[in-house]
Amino acid sequence: MGVTGLSSVATAQEFPKGQTITIVVGFVPGGGTDTATRIVAKSLAANLGQPVVVENRPGAGGVIATQAVVNAKPDGTTLLLGTIGPMTVSPHLMKLSFDPLKDLAPITMGVNFPNVLVVPPSLKINTLAELVAAAKKEPGKLTYASTGVGSAAHLAGELFAQRAGVELIHVPYKGGSAAMLDLLSGRLDAYYATPTTSLQHVQTKKLIPLATTGLKRTDAMPDVPTMAESGYPGFNATNWYAFVAPAKTPAPILDRWNTEIVKVLNDPEVREQLNKHGLTPDPTTRQELADFMAKESETWKQVVKERNIKLE
Repeated sequence: MGVTGLSSVATAQEFPKGQTITIVVGFVPGGGTDTATRIVAKSLAANLGQPVVVENRPGAGGVIATQAVVNAKPDGTTLLLGTIGPMTVSPHLMKLSFDPLKDLAPITMGVNFPNVLVVPPSLKINTLAELVAAAKKEPGKLTYASTGVGSAAHLAGELFAQRAGVELIHVPYKGGSAAMLDLLSGRLDAYYATPTTSLQHVQTKKLIPLATTGLKRTDAMPDVPTMAESGYPGFNATNWYAFVAPAKTPAPILDRWNTEIVKVLNDPEVREQLNKHGLTPDPTTRQELADFMAKESETWKQVVKERNIKLE
């Protein structure tokens, strides 16, 4: 009993109670990662009774932010909302000074969701079939945006190009909000956007949704067909955000963070807020997240190889 009591005290002391917690985001404010993080951070701060701030460190498709957290002090005060690109794709595209599966410790999955392929009304395209026809008529003319080389949006675009037998020009951005501005202004033809950045514009008919990239329709846009329903059976390229910490963070702190973040993700009010932005909460155990990321890394390794994806 004495040993158990001491262990509990040690755990309590290890968790950074009373300190400012920083959650790093690899993209500019206004996009899906930023929105999801701020919703969770606000609830965490209220539950813990301590400051939880969001730090945006855009660049290199999220790699800069990921590198920063890899190098952060492993004391539980710095977390990262990791994304598919730097966590499971970038290692197969470039030589990194870190291995995200070894140098970051999984805490819990945050959210997952499909992207939605949207185009401006000025393009005069209303269906995926019409986009394919236009792309085949003028190969290499149409452009599509993503939040960086190796991002979920980029990979969705590569998969679609492969399946449809078309070539569109990829235009990478540092974040969803910047890409959206250029799409709305007519400087781009299409964008594999998150529901967060596109929903409002779809509702106001400033953008036309052609298809979503998951196996099932998204609750945020139930009338929009999936790629699979639009002639590409089995097409699946979902996006996800996961909470991770520096690898050497003590297990008791990681376990506590799992408990706290899972509690927030299961909160009905938080779930409602995330759902409004087309984000589906998906809390997991630490091991479940580790297994998932390893599987994703292997999947996208094959796509990068088959499509010969290179840094632009």
